[in-house]
Amino acid sequence: MGEKFDLHTRLSELGLDLPPLRPKAGNYLGYVETGELLFLAGQGADGWIGRVGADLGLEQARTAARDCMLNLLAQADDALGGDWSRLVTAVKVLGFVACTEEFTQSPAVLDGASDLLVEVLGSRGRHGRSAIGVQSLPLGFAVEIEMILAVRPRPAGA
Repeated sequence: MGEKFDLHTRLSELGLDLPPLRPKAGNYLGYVETGELLFLAGQGADGWIGRVGADLGLEQARTAARDCMLNLLAQADDALGGDWSRLVTAVKVLGFVACTEEFTQSPAVLDGASDLLVEVLGSRGRHGRSAIGVQSLPLGFAVEIEMILAVRPRPAGA
């Protein structure tokens, strides 16, 4: 994506919009850029509360994961100052699914986020990933996801 890429146009083509940035839930930064990596803090998705396998089904959880990814894209857009030509590739997605002990489909839940990332960013949205089932997540979220992106350095004077 060294070429001009407009995230908002691409999302609009898909019938989506970036949500406003979520307020941080503690004493941390929403993102940190170091060298050629952009680390995005974990994002839940408002409205998706409870445990998968008890309170939410698989399809609802996939939608929650998609909404988490939209929150991450909003974070990345803020970090990049809207300059998506700086994106080299998505590197890693780490997702947590609050679920019952019997629920073993955390990877299928995270596909909701991964599918959106590839649909929006194309081949540069392909990434490594881990999907982990947990007992609970902050604020009662059903899904929380964090992401690492490889980026080009900021232009001189920016």
